[in-house]
Amino acid sequence: MKHLLSCALLGTIMAIAGCTSTGTNPAVMGEGAEQAMSERAPKNEIQQRAKVHTELGALYLVDGRAAVALEEARIALSADSTYAPAYNLLGLIHMALNEPHMAEESFEKALRLAPGDPEINNNFGWFLCQNGRAKQAMAYFAASARNPLYSTPTKPNTNAGICAIQLKDDKTAEGYLLEALRLAPDNTQAMFWLSNLSYRQGKYVEAKRWMSEVEKIQDLNAELTWLALRIEHKLGNREAEARLAAQLRKRFANSPEQRLLVQGMYE
Repeated sequence: MKHLLSCALLGTIMAIAGCTSTGTNPAVMGEGAEQAMSERAPKNEIQQRAKVHTELGALYLVDGRAAVALEEARIALSADSTYAPAYNLLGLIHMALNEPHMAEESFEKALRLAPGDPEINNNFGWFLCQNGRAKQAMAYFAASARNPLYSTPTKPNTNAGICAIQLKDDKTAEGYLLEALRLAPDNTQAMFWLSNLSYRQGKYVEAKRWMSEVEKIQDLNAELTWLALRIEHKLGNREAEARLAAQLRKRFANSPEQRLLVQGMYE
């Protein structure tokens, strides 16, 4: 299932399997809280150049232009080879290019340079979660979320909730997702996963309530529409189910969710 990543990853990017052990110990990261480097003013002209090209690369990545983003990251590192956010960007680019070993190497370099950086910890945690290492990822999310200087702690809490679902730990997942919502009441990603969690637990009225909260804030995409449709199906609301099915056919005709509807594969 797609994971609605738009608000859960890095600060500068608004959208976006190795099994080797890392050399960074996240248990140490909370000892000296530090602000994300991407949020700090550059120390000098060299770091300013690295920061500008890193931010530009992030914009190219969110636009789907990974090759150009990669070049910008390289320019940033040629200006300042110790600028951790540029390695963080490289990690995200390699994730987008499905190059997990190179992504992990880049994130590890970033963390060696800035072990307490909450943004990098969050992103590396997400990388681990997406590559079959959910249990290991939780420590990085925790290090990020507990950093009092991080401006968007809702992101690691949301990601930790998603990761806990992968670990089949629904209670922990719910706790993280509710905390994510407390920190950012408009976090529709957290609402979606709470709805999804309630649906899987057979709590269909609660699942619908969470989905209704999502609809107050944003239009439903194919994934959201499909979950809303399945909730109405379970509740026996045939009129609402038919309305959502019509939306899925009209707006998302070539989506995987539409194919599941045609096949009658509600689970």
